[in-house]
Parts: sequence; structure tokens; C-alpha cells
Amino acid sequence: MMTNRLLRATIFFILVTCVSSAVAQQQAEPPLITVTGQAEVKVPPDEVVFTLAVVKVNKDLLVAKEENDRNVRSIMELARRYNIAQQDVQTDYIGVTPKYRDVRRRGALVGEEEAERVFEGYEVSKTVVIRLRDVKRFESLLSEILRAGIDRVRDIDFRTSEIRKYKDDARAMAIRAAREKALALTKEIGQTIGKAHTIREEGYSYGSSNAMANNTTMISGDFSAEETSTIAPGMITVSARVTVSFLLN
Repeated sequence: MMTNRLLRATIFFILVTCVSSAVAQQQAEPPLITVTGQAEVKVPPDEVVFTLAVVKVNKDLLVAKEENDRNVRSIMELARRYNIAQQDVQTDYIGVTPKYRDVRRRGALVGEEEAERVFEGYEVSKTVVIRLRDVKRFESLLSEILRAGIDRVRDIDFRTSEIRKYKDDARAMAIRAAREKALALTKEIGQTIGKAHTIREEGYSYGSSNAMANNTTMISGDFSAEETSTIAPGMITVSARVTVSFLLN
């Protein structure tokens, strides 16, 4: 009996201590103001990444591969002529797929149709990714890429090589924006802010204002690099968002 009473007393003491500690923590929470700051940095791109696809179909697998290899070698040679570093040229995807098409034939009965799968050949595809670090040569390189036998331009992405610097700049601006917002809000109620209590980074967004269409099939034409440029790379937007809690004075 004595042991049971002692156990119950111990449990009661622990519960009281936990509740008292939680209440004390709540009471000790300082007065805070929590605000969110956002900022954007717009910068011109200084590089462009081409994602190119070479696709060849032939009933002879070796012929399809040879045709594909020939066009890929043309792209590699083009990159060398533009003094693009070896590490900036990469074969990203290689695929071999048998291709069929459905052919409908008239059946034995009136109005009846029969479907037949016809083998068209083997599709050999390769994706080549090229990073051009001189945006001024973009249109000239694109024109020559089209002449080299590229079947599709899957993506053209204008980028900046200094993304880390601009992320840091955007974050610093977002923190300043949060502080200015907190100062403006507290001024209206006759208070001021003290030191930051917590700072939480919400993340970044990064994108170009000139997004090229994906999966675009290229068509034949006179792609002359001598003509006046028709490409405006636009600006890249790097944005940051932070949430800051300040002590209230």
C-alpha cells in the first residue's frame, strides 16, 4: 500500500511539473511581430542552353544508327567551331524503339474494317545538350544547328552563370523589406521593433521572361545568320521570400 501511494504521488508530481513548465513557457513567450518580405532581382542572361533531339527511323537498325551518328557528329563539330568547351556539350539521352503504325483494311463483310500493325522501322534518338556562354552568338548558332539536321529543339533556356550571387542579393533585399514592413506596422500602433527573434527562409523562384516553346519540331527554311536579330533574350527574374519575427518594444 505504501508503495502504491508513493507511486501515485510521484506521477502527480511529474504531471504538475510538466503543466507548470508548459504554462511558464507560454508566459515567457516575448511579444512578437511576424512579417514576410519578398524581393526580385532582374538580370540579363549571360548563357543559353540548347536541348536538341536527333531522331532517325529506318527498317535497318544499323542504318538508322549511322544516320543518327552522322547528324550528331555534325552538331559536335559545330560546337567545336564555336569554341564551346567539351564539358559544355553532352549527350543526354539515347534511345532505340521499334515503330509501328496501324493500317485499316476493308474486311470480308460489308462495312467491316480490320486493323493491321505495320512495322515502320527502328527509331534511334539522341538528345544533345549544348551550353553557349556567349549570348550574342545565340542566333548564329541556332541557324547553323537547324542546317545541321536537328529534328527537334526540345528546349532553349536563357540562364545566368551567377545565380548564387543573385540569390544572395534577393535574400538580402527580402530581409530588408521584412524589416521595413515591421517598422511601418509598429509605427501605426506607437511601438518599435527590437532584435529579430526568428528568421525563416521560404525559398526562391527563378525563371526567364523569354521562355521558348518545348518540343518544337523544326521546319526547313532560309535560316540566315546575316539577317537582323529577331531574338530578345529578355530578363531573368530571381525572387526570394523570408519570414521574420521581431521583438516588440
